[in-house]
Amino acid sequence: MTKDEIIEYCLTYASTYHDSPFDPTSTVVRHLANQKMFALIFNRGGNLCINLKCDPERSDFYRSAYAEITPGYHMNKEHWNTVILDGELSEDVIKELVKHSFDLTRPKIKVKKNNEDEA
Repeated sequence: MTKDEIIEYCLTYASTYHDSPFDPTSTVVRHLANQKMFALIFNRGGNLCINLKCDPERSDFYRSAYAEITPGYHMNKEHWNTVILDGELSEDVIKELVKHSFDLTRPKIKVKKNNEDEA
């Protein structure tokens, strides 16, 4: 996937936006409601990469199954993966990882507590 394609795909999720808070060559895709980042797209060592949040138990599986998935570059290595977008990893796997990151960082739904004493 190209940089534009991965940004476009990330923006298909509801209530998301992108910006470049670090430098003009990197792109962050965030949730509108809580501004949490779920994707950081950047170039490193001549490769297009994307950092995605991942459940630690799943991270180990992905890292052992795919050479293109490594511990998150400049991120918490337990909770983030760096995915090299060099064309070797299937688009389905990339989209699965993006969705998982989106789900992990999405705003929490607040549940109102019923106060039976107020009635």
